[in-house]
Amino acid sequence: MSESTATAVYLAIAALLLTAGAWKAFVLQRHLAPEFAAQTVAHVLGGVVYVVASPWGYRRVGSALGQPWFPTLLVYLGILLCFGTWHMLTIAWTPLHPDKPEQTRRSIAAWSFAYALSIAVMIVMFLQADLTGPADPLKFNTDQVKGDPYVIVFLGVFLFMLACGTLTASRRSRRARPDDETLMHALRWYSASHLVVFGYVVCSAPAVAAAAMGHHQLDAVGVLGSAFGSVGTIMLCWGMSGAALSQWLAERRDLAALEPLWDLVVTGVDEKLSLELRRTEPEEGDLESADESRQSRPSRLIGVRWTLTRMLIEILDGIRLLERRGWIRDLPGQAVASLHKEALQTEALRSQLRLGRKGLSQLELEAAVTAAVLRDAVQRLQAAGPDGTAAIVAPGPQRFAPGKKTPAPLERRRQVLIARALYSPLVESSLQIVGTVRKEEGAPKTSPTAR
Repeated sequence: MSESTATAVYLAIAALLLTAGAWKAFVLQRHLAPEFAAQTVAHVLGGVVYVVASPWGYRRVGSALGQPWFPTLLVYLGILLCFGTWHMLTIAWTPLHPDKPEQTRRSIAAWSFAYALSIAVMIVMFLQADLTGPADPLKFNTDQVKGDPYVIVFLGVFLFMLACGTLTASRRSRRARPDDETLMHALRWYSASHLVVFGYVVCSAPAVAAAAMGHHQLDAVGVLGSAFGSVGTIMLCWGMSGAALSQWLAERRDLAALEPLWDLVVTGVDEKLSLELRRTEPEEGDLESADESRQSRPSRLIGVRWTLTRMLIEILDGIRLLERRGWIRDLPGQAVASLHKEALQTEALRSQLRLGRKGLSQLELEAAVTAAVLRDAVQRLQAAGPDGTAAIVAPGPQRFAPGKKTPAPLERRRQVLIARALYSPLVESSLQIVGTVRKEEGAPKTSPTAR
């Protein structure tokens, strides 16, 4: 690997680490916890290490300090501190005896002492070493080890502690069995990343041993070790932040999917249900501001989880308001169920409604029924005009939209399915049938709600 290529790769990894560190720092502001603080420090320190370790940063730091080889000490201490932090966090996350926290604390204290002692030895050995010749950032291990016992001890301690930290973290995280599947996926990446970083030790140790005896045939293998370190660091970033990033992307996706449903049962029913519209309520007579407030959309970058939770609650409020005012009817749901059953027996109709060979699952069919019921209720509400605050409640018990007893953990999935079914061919065709039936019965046919 040329120095220019190494610089580009190292600086890219540094940017990745610093970005992850900034994200962790943002989370730390909302959730003050030692774990988040340690992760933030480890990410930021790792980013700084890669900046200094790049040939571009290495030469500039060495020139600024007047010691061309001195950045090696900074880089190796930074690496040990980073992976030592991950090692301690892994012990805290995966206790061998969860019912005996004192054992976990003693284990962390013992390893912390070992890292502190190793760092002290490395500093003393490096300052005692006689480093000569022009600095080559990628070849310190093999260029300076021959005939200098201080460098041998320095590298030996570094490689030994790095091997201990990466192997222990990999083994413990691999054995963990969390209930959350996303967290389990993240732990697998985390475990594999430490194993890949251990590849740096596997490559560097024989190269250093051979160079100490005057043989440089394995120098290229030692340089290859940096590639393992780089790949392992990228994997570590994904393991530590990938689950959170995936969750954030899923929340953004659901937020976008819910907007049509929110428009239907919140802005289409009563804008006072919306906290966002109340917060941005324009002054009386300011029509331009009123239009802007109605057309505004929630941010999909900042506060996504809070916005998503707010939308879910407001949608439920809108549905409950339709129920209380008596706008819910059974006919649209019956039309959806009947049309779906008929489509399963008629290939042409199934193709027209864009259904698979087996039709909709039970959850998808219930969502389509709910979508039709809600669209019908809002259509009739809006057709009643501004004075139509209440429908003529049909005799018998109050009608509720399907899914009223959905458990809270499943509510988000239910609402997303409803939102995706709102304007599906099955729901559109069912509402047309409902309109025809009501027209034949003499009831006025309401116009469809604008999307």
